[in-house]
Amino acid sequence: MRKYLLLLIILSLIFCKGENASDQSQNAKLKENQHEEHEELNVSLEKQKQWGIEVGEVSEINISSKINLLGVISLNQNKTAHISSLVEGKVVSLLTDLGDKVRKGQTLLVLNSPEFSQTKAEFFKSKTNLNLRRKEFERSKVLFEQKAIEKKEFLRREAEYSKTIIQYDVAKSNLHSLGFLPSHIESLIKKYESLSGNSDSLELNDPYLSIISPLSGKIIFRDAIIGECIEPDKMLFKVSDLSSLWALLDAYEKDLPFIKKDSMVRIKSTLYPDKEFEGKITYISDMIDEKLRTAKIRVEVNNKDNLLKPNMFILGTIENKNKRERFLNVPGEAVQNLNGKKVVFLQEEKETFAPQEVKIKGKIDGNVIIAEGLKLGQEIVVKGAFYLKAELNKKSFGGAHVH
Repeated sequence: MRKYLLLLIILSLIFCKGENASDQSQNAKLKENQHEEHEELNVSLEKQKQWGIEVGEVSEINISSKINLLGVISLNQNKTAHISSLVEGKVVSLLTDLGDKVRKGQTLLVLNSPEFSQTKAEFFKSKTNLNLRRKEFERSKVLFEQKAIEKKEFLRREAEYSKTIIQYDVAKSNLHSLGFLPSHIESLIKKYESLSGNSDSLELNDPYLSIISPLSGKIIFRDAIIGECIEPDKMLFKVSDLSSLWALLDAYEKDLPFIKKDSMVRIKSTLYPDKEFEGKITYISDMIDEKLRTAKIRVEVNNKDNLLKPNMFILGTIENKNKRERFLNVPGEAVQNLNGKKVVFLQEEKETFAPQEVKIKGKIDGNVIIAEGLKLGQEIVVKGAFYLKAELNKKSFGGAHVH
C-alpha cells in the first residue's frame, strides 16, 4: 500500500512541474507577441529635429454624406428641338448652318410648298365667310328685336355664325401647326384686310413657307440642301440650348436611400480636374437596370461657359446637406504602410513612439478619415512618420537602436 501511495505522489509532482513549465512557455510567447504588436522606437530629441518629426493630436472632422457616381453628359431634352416640316416642299434657301446660334422664331430655311399655299387659301376663305356670317348674324339680331323675322330664322343664322367661327379657328390652327406664330398670323390678317379680302392675290397666296426655330440655342444637326424635295416629318435641324445640360449618373441600389432631390451635386471632368460644375437633381429613376443593378439619376448642370460637351464622361458627387457625420481625421502623411498594414505612430513619451494599426474610411482634402484604431486627442506623429517606419524596418532586420 505504501508503495502505491509513494508512486502516486511522484507522478503528481511530475505532472505539476510539466504544467508549470507549459504555462511559463505560453506566457513567454504571449509577452513576445505583445512586444511584436507594440514594438517601440526610442528616438532622441536631436534625431527627431533632424528628421523633421512633428507631433499632433487626432482631431475630428464634421463632413456631410457624400456619394461618388460615374455618368455621362447629355443634351437637356427640355431645351432641345427636332425641327421638320409638316408639308411637302422644295428647299429654296438656307439661312443657317451647323454651329450657328439662333433665336426663338428665327427662320432657318424657306420651302416652296403648294400645300402651304392651299392652307393659306383655306384660311382666307374661312376669314371671308366669318366676316359675312358675322354681318348676317348682327343684322338678324336687329330684325329679331324688331320682330321682322321669326325666332327660328334667328337661331338658324346664329348657328351658321357659330359654325363659321369653328371653321375659322381650325384654319388658323392649321397655319399655326405649319410654324406660323400668332404674330405672323396677325400680320397675315392685316395684309388680307388691307387688300379688301382679295384671297386670289398672289401676294397673299405665295407658296413660300419659312421653317423657324421654336427655341433659342445652337444648331447641332442639319440635313437639308438647296433644291432638295422635303418630305413631311424629315428632321431638318436639331437646335439645343447648350448652356444647360443633363448629367446622367448611375446610382447603385445601396446608395438610393441617401439620394434626395434637394441634395447638392458637383460634377467633375478629367478634362478640367480643378473645376467643378454645380447641378440640381431633377429626376430619380423609378426603375432599376436588371443587369447593372443601377438607377439613373438626372442632374441639370449649368454650362454657361460651354465647357462640358454631350457624351463626355464625368464623375458626380452627391452631397446630402441634411446628413452630417463626425469622423476622426489625421494628415495623409501620418499614415504609413508597414508589413501590408496601415499604421500611425503614437507618441508614448517624448522620445518613445509605437506603431498603431488603423483602418481607413476614405480621404478628403489631403487628410485621411480613420474608421478604427485611434481615439480623439491621442498624440501621433503628423510629420516625419516615414523615417520612423524606415527605422522600424531596419530594427526588424537587426539594425542598431536609434539614439
